[in-house]
Amino acid sequence: MAARPWTTDEDTRLRELHAAGRTLGDTATEMGRGKGTISRHAARLGLGWDRAQTKDATKAKKLDAEARRAQLKLDLLDDAARLREQLWKPTKVFSFGGKDNTFNSRELPQPPHVDQLKLVQATSAAINAYGRLEQLDIAADTDDATSLLAQLGRALGIDDGTPAS
Repeated sequence: MAARPWTTDEDTRLRELHAAGRTLGDTATEMGRGKGTISRHAARLGLGWDRAQTKDATKAKKLDAEARRAQLKLDLLDDAARLREQLWKPTKVFSFGGKDNTFNSRELPQPPHVDQLKLVQATSAAINAYGRLEQLDIAADTDDATSLLAQLGRALGIDDGTPAS
């Protein structure tokens, strides 16, 4: 099936969206066209997108993701602590059963061993998830530091940007 032809109305709409400061992706979504199509027609019309805007938007999204990860890490640690506390708190166990389908319950000083095992497993899962998120942040910090050192080396004439052999 052939792509639908580009119209002069779409030229006008593309100019309007570009003038309004919309990104390439937003413009493509708004117009129901692919980014490549929008990019080609924008170039034909002498329109372009400032890479600094894209860089700033990417940086903002990265910072937002870091903030969300930081909050998630705190939540996971809180979850792990709450789960661990349940290991030693009094609990009520219950069951339905028998030929009359009766309900029985009893207070215990701590959860049964099977439930304690499940609590330990859930606590461990929360702590492991925290650790994986922590590793993501450490890797990102390492990449940032490496990039900064490479830039500094180039600025001082120590590194020409070619990999060592």
